[in-house]
Amino acid sequence: MKIIKISLYKVPPRWLFLKIDTDEGISGWGEPVVEGRAETVKAAVNELTDYLIGRNPNDIEDIWQTLYRGGFYRGGQF
Repeated sequence: MKIIKISLYKVPPRWLFLKIDTDEGISGWGEPVVEGRAETVKAAVNELTDYLIGRNPNDIEDIWQTLYRGGFYRGGQF
C-alpha cells in the first residue's frame, strides 16, 4: 500500500483537516493543528507532502520520526 494523495481542507474560522488517500482505496483523516495558525500549518504540510507520497502509511513510526526530527534545521534535511 502506498500514499498517493494528500488533501487539505480549511474550514473557517480556524480549522484545518487533512485527508490521506492510498492506492488501495483506503483513506484516512486527521486534523493538523496549531490553534489559530491554520495557514502556517497548511504551509508546513505542503512542504512535507512530497516526502509522504509513495510511502507505505503503515510505516507510522518511521514517518513520524523523520517528519518530527528531520524536517527542519536540527538534524538536517531528510
